[in-house]
Amino acid sequence: MSLRDRKRARNRQALVDAATELFERNGYDETTVADIAAAADIGTRTFFSYFASKEELLFPESDARVRAAVEAIESRAPDDGPAEVLLRALHKVGDDSDDMASRLAALRLRLIRTVPAVRGRGLQIQLDAQREIATHLARAFPDHLTEVTAAALTGAFVGAVTGALQVLLDDPEQLKDPSAVQAAVRQATDVALTPWLQASIFPREQRERREGVVLPQQT
Repeated sequence: MSLRDRKRARNRQALVDAATELFERNGYDETTVADIAAAADIGTRTFFSYFASKEELLFPESDARVRAAVEAIESRAPDDGPAEVLLRALHKVGDDSDDMASRLAALRLRLIRTVPAVRGRGLQIQLDAQREIATHLARAFPDHLTEVTAAALTGAFVGAVTGALQVLLDDPEQLKDPSAVQAAVRQATDVALTPWLQASIFPREQRERREGVVLPQQT
């Protein structure tokens, strides 16, 4: 990483840290972009070269999670199945960052529940991520998944992570041990994806007949 990139990473993290502190202390609606920029010792205009809005500050790792999933798909081993690939991506995200089990994660969950703008942005990010991951899965496993089943598998995966975190982060004590939170999320996704991990793999023709697709007759 170049010196310029390291500086940008520090500034970006400073904005996230400042926003977390101000949102908790003063409230989300009461905190302005100017307040966050000043607390991070960054110009207000410079703020927008890092984040498009206050809402974006609450989801700083969303792009990295999607990249981890896409990279896991692209670097899969020949005998990997689609569910195994997604679980590997989750492990990588947990190894690279504590964001899912952080103070910011707990704050984000509270604001999603109480602030419509944050809830709307969070939903849009989740839907966009699911669509992108499902598209890559369907392309990578054409003999295992259709576009519909790839979307279903991705939805089960994302839903398991989201549902587990909603319960775990309600308990402030959980934040004291991020590794335990990550382990609990991994266990939840293992349970949710068990049918996918155990399912028989059908040849494409058999799968399409099971899903009601009419195949063209061979001549």
